[in-house]
Amino acid sequence: MNRDVIITCAVTGSGDSLGKHPGVPVTPRQIADACFEAEDAGAAMVHIHVRNLQTGKGGRDPALFREVVELVRARGTDVIINLTAGMGGDYVPGKENLAVGGPGTDIVGPMERLAHVEQLLPDVCSLDCGTLNFGMGDEVYINTSACLTAMAKRCQQLGVKPELEVFDLGQIRLARHLIDQGLIDSPPLFQICLGLAWSAGADTASMLAMTNALPANANWFSFGPGTMQMPMAAQAMVLGGNVRVGLEDNLYLKKGVLATNGQLVEKAAHIIDQLGGRVVPAQEARVKLGLKSKAK
Repeated sequence: MNRDVIITCAVTGSGDSLGKHPGVPVTPRQIADACFEAEDAGAAMVHIHVRNLQTGKGGRDPALFREVVELVRARGTDVIINLTAGMGGDYVPGKENLAVGGPGTDIVGPMERLAHVEQLLPDVCSLDCGTLNFGMGDEVYINTSACLTAMAKRCQQLGVKPELEVFDLGQIRLARHLIDQGLIDSPPLFQICLGLAWSAGADTASMLAMTNALPANANWFSFGPGTMQMPMAAQAMVLGGNVRVGLEDNLYLKKGVLATNGQLVEKAAHIIDQLGGRVVPAQEARVKLGLKSKAK
């Protein structure tokens, strides 16, 4: 049981969610404001994607990341900035030739995936530890071992802590290999991603199996999507971890009621309180996670 719980809020994500929820933040100003709302509600860390300003879909334009980060940093607080480095791994095979990427394909090399991280030096950036089928269509998310090794090396050189996002047990094995190679500074930081198609399920057995496979000194978070967001938040606390909530993973406060990021953080904080815990503030979370310094 973890009674000192860090909350991460994933404020927007890259999924096609804008048509389902008009409050999903799109512009840099909206994304920064969502970070402020989450922070004020108790989130110590904000996980940030950016979105194409014309389509509202997920993007990876370093200029958009810069605008968001500068707005968040200008507030002058201790909130931990966690930038996605997962964009640029989407492959959708062409209908006539599977070897040629069709519409929706966005594949770039490891250094281009880290271009915004290199420029902005956030506290944390995500590192998705493997390849998986994604969703019910043809999309495959690709992260090869060589790509991950290169990204881990560069993050270490930059002094940015990777958040090792793991979707199944095999990806934990790959993450531990990176640790064994000396590419991940101690203590390692894991995000256990459950319930996505096709990752490990959002259930107790899956979370327990994955936490049992982590290094003994790991800090870890976990989340489930949709209606499983709050049950998995409670389960993570009970099993000794920290929690992630936010509109990236769940759009609803309850059935039929659209949420804001702040409301989801408040609900998670209430669960933590009711289970006898406390929400850890950002400055304390920095120490617990082994971050090198406050974001400038």
